Amino acid sequence: MRKALIIGGGIAGPVAAMALQSAGFDVVVYEAHQPIGEDVGSYLSVATNGLDALHALEIDGSIRATGFPTRHNVLLSGTGKRLGEISNGGTLQDGTVAHTIKRAHLYRALHQHAVQRGVPCEFGKRLVIAEPAADGVVATFEDGTRAGGDLLIGCDGIYSVTRGLIDPAAPSPRYVGLVNFGGYTTGLHVPVEPGNWYMVFGRRAFFGYVVDPVGGIVWFANVPRDPVSDAERAATSVGQWKQQLIELFSDDQSPASVIIDAGEFELIADNTHDLPSVPTWSKGPMAIIGDAAHAPSPTSGQGASLACEDAVILAKCLRDLPDTAKAFAVYEQLRRQRVERIVAQAARVGGRKAPGVLGSIVRDAVLPFVFKFMVTDKSQGWIYKHHIDWNAPLELEAVGAA
Repeated sequence: MRKALIIGGGIAGPVAAMALQSAGFDVVVYEAHQPIGEDVGSYLSVATNGLDALHALEIDGSIRATGFPTRHNVLLSGTGKRLGEISNGGTLQDGTVAHTIKRAHLYRALHQHAVQRGVPCEFGKRLVIAEPAADGVVATFEDGTRAGGDLLIGCDGIYSVTRGLIDPAAPSPRYVGLVNFGGYTTGLHVPVEPGNWYMVFGRRAFFGYVVDPVGGIVWFANVPRDPVSDAERAATSVGQWKQQLIELFSDDQSPASVIIDAGEFELIADNTHDLPSVPTWSKGPMAIIGDAAHAPSPTSGQGASLACEDAVILAKCLRDLPDTAKAFAVYEQLRRQRVERIVAQAARVGGRKAPGVLGSIVRDAVLPFVFKFMVTDKSQGWIYKHHIDWNAPLELEAVGAA
């Protein structure tokens, strides 16, 4: 039985481990950090294409149960004008829609599934180097321990060590011009439909919020500005960050300032990056998937979903193509065009969040037309209707890969 070393235990790692196990591999997950013991961090979306990928592993139902359905995005201007409404992540044939899930809950659920299937996960294992060996690859970790396997899959995120080991000249993440904040507010009533995201293109920043099933408000803010430096981060208190946000949204006709004032931060001043194109995804017995290979900005709502797709499709390639190099090559052929298109689209959308004063006037005039005629469920179907048939031979799926 071939052995796969999985580097990274976020989203792509456990999914890749379970998919490769189903494909007949012996797998071990190595995670640099210790297990998450608290509900730290903010929320993310898992779109229907991501849930479809998890369905291949028969875990989509329990993953949905960790979050709540969020069917639509309602788009609003800072003046309160309704700009349009679009799907938040498609609808599957059985009526399943995208779900909003706390990142820590998703991590925990995926790890629990992996453990239940007998997948070992070793924590505190930060990869330092990985070198080809006569019978595969040997990984060395920061604590001095080593592990050997037939292949190594880097699922270690946007700041991937594996990516640099595969190609020392690999590009670094790109700052997209937005600083991200996230939070949660209780005890406040806003007159909106629960389960719909409300996205406000404010005069000076972008704000999104949704009411969850228990009446709490999940929210985030994207602030166009230079990246936050370490010195600024150290010198700015939580209260000061909150006051800055309240002032940014004070002139908008939205509940943003009130929601922020009454809420608690779950994410503070995160410099938002993406990774548009990585020339080399594999070398010898090593390959990268998920954010390590292609990281869309959070604007896309696709980071987690694409990681799940990658994991399952890579496992299919390795299952059906015994030659590792050929499997890696076909995986890249099947994935690159799709993921880079999504990253590019997210970058364009992110630019609309920070157009300046004059640009915001033009934006608010143009966006109703865009959301009515151009950004529609039909035009976005190529994203959300992506389907993986785990049981079909790879060759049959590859015919329609483009």
